Amino acid sequence: MPGASDAGTPRAEAHSASYFSLLRGRSGLRDAPVDFCIPANPYFPTPEVFELLQQNLTTILKYYPSDAGAITAELASLLGMQSQTLVMGNGSTELITWIDHLLVRESIAVPVPTFGRWTDQPLETGKRVDMYRLPEAQGFALDTDDFVRFIRARGSRAAVICNPSNPDGGFLRRTQVVDLLDRLADLDLVVVDESFIDFVDEEVDPSVADEAALRSNVVVLKSLGKNFGLHGIRFGYMVANPALAGTVRRMLPKWNLNSFAETVVFLMKEHVRSYQESLRLVAADRRSMFQQLSSLPGLKVYPSQGNFLLVRLPDGKDGVALRDHLLAVHNLHVRECGNKLGSSSRFLRFAVRPRQDVNRLTEGLRSFLYNSGQNRAATAALTPTAITAPPPAYRTDTVAAQQSSYRTDTVAAQQSSYRTDTVAAQSSYRADTAAPPQSPYRTDTVAPSPSPYRADALAPSPSPYRDSGTPPPSPYRTDTAASAYRQEPIAPPPPSYRPEPATPSAYRPEGPAYRPEGSAYRPEGYATPAPAVTETPVYRMEPPRREGTQGYPDDPFVVGGDDPRHGRLDPLDLSTRWTFGEDTSPFRALGDGRGDGSRGYDRRS
Repeated sequence: MPGASDAGTPRAEAHSASYFSLLRGRSGLRDAPVDFCIPANPYFPTPEVFELLQQNLTTILKYYPSDAGAITAELASLLGMQSQTLVMGNGSTELITWIDHLLVRESIAVPVPTFGRWTDQPLETGKRVDMYRLPEAQGFALDTDDFVRFIRARGSRAAVICNPSNPDGGFLRRTQVVDLLDRLADLDLVVVDESFIDFVDEEVDPSVADEAALRSNVVVLKSLGKNFGLHGIRFGYMVANPALAGTVRRMLPKWNLNSFAETVVFLMKEHVRSYQESLRLVAADRRSMFQQLSSLPGLKVYPSQGNFLLVRLPDGKDGVALRDHLLAVHNLHVRECGNKLGSSSRFLRFAVRPRQDVNRLTEGLRSFLYNSGQNRAATAALTPTAITAPPPAYRTDTVAAQQSSYRTDTVAAQQSSYRTDTVAAQSSYRADTAAPPQSPYRTDTVAPSPSPYRADALAPSPSPYRDSGTPPPSPYRTDTAASAYRQEPIAPPPPSYRPEPATPSAYRPEGPAYRPEGSAYRPEGYATPAPAVTETPVYRMEPPRREGTQGYPDDPFVVGGDDPRHGRLDPLDLSTRWTFGEDTSPFRALGDGRGDGSRGYDRRS
């Protein structure tokens, strides 16, 4: 069967470096790379929407958001759907996680390559993932008939498709998807991931969300972050019949959405027209970008209905080297797909961007693909071995006298968890100035930009962790001669909640207590007052010991005094003494500590 394949071994990392990681160590947003990696909407939100968010930033950050139910009701009104069929999550990946935990039982069939969480998530929970390889010769198009045969042959109990597909942007028309749902009606679950469906212009109404609201085994997933160009807000939603939706909704926190998500959802009614215009502009840019990239000899560009394009490099060209070249020489961030199951490093995915950005991309591609000599010279000039390496966040310089907040002085014998020894081999947090490790995301050519974690070598700043021979004063320990926190050799005062026997306590009144004996209560005096305590009290509950207690198996869940053998905490026993210290674990407080020499304290973990 052409689709049957193991699709390779899962990679350790299924995603590229975050945009924030690229900005660390740079001088600021002026040096930020042009992002062709993250498929965001470049035309939405509009400047007007960003201005409204900025004006209300203090309120958004300072106050709690509404609960998820209120935000979901507003989104349902915006979409013209019933709120009981919607579930909002903190990003679509939160919903994928709960769909896997709650609705996927044994196995799931997934076409690959695809979005990494659809394979990684069920694998992490021990499910069998039946991977159906999309044929490269057919442009990664999904043959629904062959996919159904694959599911029957493998015995998969659930299935997922992405429409449009990620990373190639392949698209199934609505009638094809509905037909697939009909043929898979006997499965436990069928998921249609429509995270990029708003960018489709081949069909007016391609979504099957209305079908999901009525069918018993269908879930449609949507990503508002991708559509609105606001990945950082982390909000998405799923559509399903009320029973399936309720199953997932009950497991989510009541306040799982932040105030930014709420603000954007409530703003959308006033900006629907500008959002639709942004989708039209993205579609126009996609067509233009497809033509520009297709003009490059040897570069295969796959048709797409998403806001991204998948390309295959000519024979002999490696995507990792191209990715590094584009970032180092042209300051462009792209997605190399070698860590996607069913793909290889010959494939790269480019987010759709305006024409002026695409011109820079095509220039970078030409310099790498067709000017190999110049490319090697330019890349060599920017490799870490040719210039001084930029300091990582936790580096300690062995030559300069600089002092970072995580560095201990080389003179001191003390070694902190972030220090690399000047004599020992370098650690994973240290960049050796002689042979620094190569970073694929490095762009500084001659003079690295200063890092916020590195102090100037000419003017070292004092570090709270530096040991220069005399330890610095600490608010928690001072000299024995004069100290507000440690006095020697005077013994520490007794704790306020466990007084000396002669001192009456407001928390332990003198007088009779009542202890249950059968069905009646009889007054009984307290036991002998506790002896004087000088050590720091610990968390434990000490029930009074009964006479004639026999040995019995440990059972941390038995609480009460009905059985005289127990000798444990009685919830109605007012004579029980409570002391407070470190350990508050409820189950540790239930045992009697037999075997470790302590009373009323269970040390089992």
